[in-house]
Amino acid sequence: MKIAIDAMGGDFGPEPIVEGVIKALKQKNFIAYLVGDEQKIKPLVPKEFHSKVRFINSEDFIKMNESATEALKRKESTIYKSIELLKQKEVDAVVSAGHSGATMSLATLKLGRIKGIKRPAIVTFMPTIKKAYSLVLDVGANVDCDATNLYQFGLMGEVYAKVVLNKENVTIGLLSNGEEESKGNSITKEAFKMLKSKFDNFIGNVEGGDIFKGEVDVIVTDGFVGNIVLKTSEGVADTISKLIKDEIKSSGLLQKIGALLLKPVFKGLKKVTDYAEYGGAPLLGVNGCVIIAHGKSNSKAIKNAVFQAIKYTQNDVTNKIQESLKVH
Repeated sequence: MKIAIDAMGGDFGPEPIVEGVIKALKQKNFIAYLVGDEQKIKPLVPKEFHSKVRFINSEDFIKMNESATEALKRKESTIYKSIELLKQKEVDAVVSAGHSGATMSLATLKLGRIKGIKRPAIVTFMPTIKKAYSLVLDVGANVDCDATNLYQFGLMGEVYAKVVLNKENVTIGLLSNGEEESKGNSITKEAFKMLKSKFDNFIGNVEGGDIFKGEVDVIVTDGFVGNIVLKTSEGVADTISKLIKDEIKSSGLLQKIGALLLKPVFKGLKKVTDYAEYGGAPLLGVNGCVIIAHGKSNSKAIKNAVFQAIKYTQNDVTNKIQESLKVH
């Protein structure tokens, strides 16, 4: 298996990205195509891994403050070259922690959509009280959606959930402002009818709090609401962590001893809420495997994003979505 990695696009430069790729190479058998400034990235790769690494030189990359449309003109940029490798079938997947808008635009325009899919969607993992994950999509690819888009997000989410959650009977819910069928806006009400008529495993409307209960596997929403949910969840997790730390610092000796005893609990909580545990968000609906990693990804996140790319490709998710369209 061959995977192209945009080595320059992340917030912290090539070091954590290359380090994450090396960690992945230690555990999985694949060829890494590192796309970036060869003079900067080659010294970061230990010589014993050179046989498993191909260097694709690119000194240009799309910065986070630049427009996504810039990527369409910058043919020498890291993400353009990475997507081009996938389009030409020289690699099986692309992983990027760079400009997500640029990655989405290039993937959609150059790879094209799966036949029948109107719009691609970004799917992300949310922690639940059952120590498992639920999948939410879309979380940022489409600000405005119609009912057909939402229905297709449910279809794609079901296919991917079966692969990553290792569950055959995947439940689907539609994010709304109440559980009753009468709740929602005109678009979600229409989407409700479509999902209900097409899926036996559609459980109806779900509220924001249900995302974290683990009772529903796939939660469908548009990219505007989904992105707010994602950013709010990250902010809440970060705030709770800081509040706990501040409370411990200002507490007495007995409380500090208690906190030390609870250290394994805090460690477990961090693991469940840490985005680095799943690595990245697949762009579902394009003709190929594209994993969008967090801009602030550390080496662990990159390693797990690569693992996601491998799992996606091995399970032939793109063709499974195509086949699912025929069934539904």
